[in-house]
Amino acid sequence: MFESRTYRNLVDAETLTTFQVVVKETDLLVHADRCLRREVRDLVLEHRGYVEAFIDTYPEFMTTLDPWRSEGPAPHIIGNMISAGTVAGVGPMAAIAGAIAESVGRGLLEITDQVIVENGGDVFIKTGKPLTVGIYAGSSPLSMQVGIRLSSEKKPVAVCTSSGTLGHSLSLGQADGVCVVADSCALADAAATSLGNRVRSEADIDRAIAAGRSMAGIAGIVIIAGEKIGAWGNLELIRLEK
Repeated sequence: MFESRTYRNLVDAETLTTFQVVVKETDLLVHADRCLRREVRDLVLEHRGYVEAFIDTYPEFMTTLDPWRSEGPAPHIIGNMISAGTVAGVGPMAAIAGAIAESVGRGLLEITDQVIVENGGDVFIKTGKPLTVGIYAGSSPLSMQVGIRLSSEKKPVAVCTSSGTLGHSLSLGQADGVCVVADSCALADAAATSLGNRVRSEADIDRAIAAGRSMAGIAGIVIIAGEKIGAWGNLELIRLEK
């Protein structure tokens, strides 16, 4: 079933050029110094090709919900997915959207200084000044009421969101929004899925945050369930203007 990504209407990239690239199931919204649609498409095809070829060889890589045991050399994107799933305690495909966003973003940084790549709520960011990322949490009254102020002038940053109440991604929980900030977009994606699996109600927020704090490489967490919100890490939370 098609689900309109209405949250994309809330993106304000100011002076950057915004464009969309769709390749098979991959649907990216990109902000860059100029339109780089062809370059983005080439990068998506390249990195999707690595993942598709690996799945052809190891079909269970696509379906397992457990961390993947590495067996020899693999493309960089596969290594990122395996590492992220291992840290978060989930299968490698839990990191696929973040891994694609990061691979495309880092590829673009070879030809441009600023880029934002959003892939289904998973965002890779490298910009010349701080920006605020709003947290979309479906029907929760807190959806788009809170944002995270992020700085990526010195190095890229990733912010990924998982939900058990909206979207097509597999989640075993009922959180309206689990947002994770990290240097690695693949890790943030996998961790958001892992923590989202732990939230069945508002009462589970603290337990899920405690689990996230033990995951190496996680810089911050925000969890929204119903009317409750919990946060941890070195984060600057901003009340969003209506």
